[in-house]
Amino acid sequence: MRPVQRFGLGLVLSLVMLVVQGGVPRDPGNFFDQTLGDFREELETARQSGKKAILIMFEMDECPFCHRMKQTVLNQPEIQDYFKQHFLVLSVDIEGDVEITDFKGDVTTEKDFAFKGNRVRATPVFAFFDLNGDPIKGARYTGATKGPDEFRWFGEYVVDEVFREMSFTRYKRARLQTQ
Repeated sequence: MRPVQRFGLGLVLSLVMLVVQGGVPRDPGNFFDQTLGDFREELETARQSGKKAILIMFEMDECPFCHRMKQTVLNQPEIQDYFKQHFLVLSVDIEGDVEITDFKGDVTTEKDFAFKGNRVRATPVFAFFDLNGDPIKGARYTGATKGPDEFRWFGEYVVDEVFREMSFTRYKRARLQTQ
């Protein structure tokens, strides 16, 4: 077989795998909702849109795990569709000097909101906030997930309110046993 034919077959097989796995990856930026930096307004938008919660990804530019999440999980169509359906999704730069208004109405910077307000010390951190702006107990994940399935389970953990009954670690173990 000539190299051109092998390359063509490999390309076809790659495209078939993408379709089987849920489609062509999208721009990871589509995962996030636009914000003008007033999180009180975002709460109101989430309530009016019938969302379950607000998800914030605390990240920074040089974080390899943030980039990995964006390139392997947050760019997946099924992940984007599921999270857009159930949550308002925002991003906060833990090194950012951009002024925001937090859920309580206090003006702060992104980095102070992350470090002082939410004790973010590593990235990425995915944290869910209820529609009153309070952190959902147990609905916080630090680091990159193993893949799209685990990240979706984290969303389902909040949508189905399993956080009221058990930790995400226990929930994840239970999900792995049923596969």
